[in-house]
Amino acid sequence: MYPIMEITILSETSNPLLHRVDVSFLIDHTDSTPNRIEVRDNLAARLNKNTDEVIIRKLRTQFGTRKTIGDAKIYENSDFAQSIEQDHIILRNQSDTEETEEE
Repeated sequence: MYPIMEITILSETSNPLLHRVDVSFLIDHTDSTPNRIEVRDNLAARLNKNTDEVIIRKLRTQFGTRKTIGDAKIYENSDFAQSIEQDHIILRNQSDTEETEEE
């Protein structure tokens, strides 16, 4: 089960040339900093997107706080995400089960 977290969208910028929306968000969490997979799943659910269309680029937590600021890219479909994003970023945004399914 994922830790309790509340996601607030700070800004959304449309990028039609790359078929995506760039999103900045704030996570207010009760436990330790959530990992990328937890954040990706919660953000995808909040935005009604598939998890393979959401790429978490950056998560920053200031020392001693329970707030994290993050940046994500929300693609129109997973094909655009696979063709535009770098391979190491895609791997970073996959869970262990998704990685084994690909191999």
